[in-house]
Amino acid sequence: MVITYYGLSCFKVESGKLTLAFDPPSRESDVKPPRFSADVVTSSHNHERHNGLKELSGDPFLISGPGEYETKNLLITGSPSFHDKSNGAKKGLNTIYTVEMEDIRLCHLGDLGTTELSPETLEAIGEIDILFIPTGGGDVLDPEEAVKVINVLEPKIVIPMHYTLPKTSIKGAKVEEFLEELGEKGVKSEDKFTIKRKELVQDGTKAVVLNPVISL
Repeated sequence: MVITYYGLSCFKVESGKLTLAFDPPSRESDVKPPRFSADVVTSSHNHERHNGLKELSGDPFLISGPGEYETKNLLITGSPSFHDKSNGAKKGLNTIYTVEMEDIRLCHLGDLGTTELSPETLEAIGEIDILFIPTGGGDVLDPEEAVKVINVLEPKIVIPMHYTLPKTSIKGAKVEEFLEELGEKGVKSEDKFTIKRKELVQDGTKAVVLNPVISL
């Protein structure tokens, strides 16, 4: 499995010839959509920076909203959550996606804005191997809140997203603030993250920071 970060909440996850994309921005966004072919694309909520379902080439299977989806030998579950701390009153709903791929369980939290997750959502998420979590604050979790969610979900690997990126319109807390809150030191950013099931850490949580591939 190879994971590439495209800024904000957008990731490309490759497994052999299969490509999954999380939260690509649309053309109406101030962040240009990435250019790659995908087999499956998910959107956490209907916002220009996250709803570019049709921007990627390859005639992908499109997923937007809660539910259970089975396609391309992938089992994907979308669980409802909130984009704010007011049960969605300010920013609306957000969908958390869990994906089984190569016997590794991925969880993309989208624009989660609260540390409060319902028992039903926690049950649907289950045990997580790799967690993609927003850390920039504002409309999403800040570093302290992100660590609280990590302590609840206990993933083996955590990949921060939706934090400030210099020279872009993407603003928020710095990724270094999140790493400090998590107690991680000396984490070097990588261009891509390659992982196999047997390489997953057995104890604790490892932080992985990816250099974004974006064009503005």
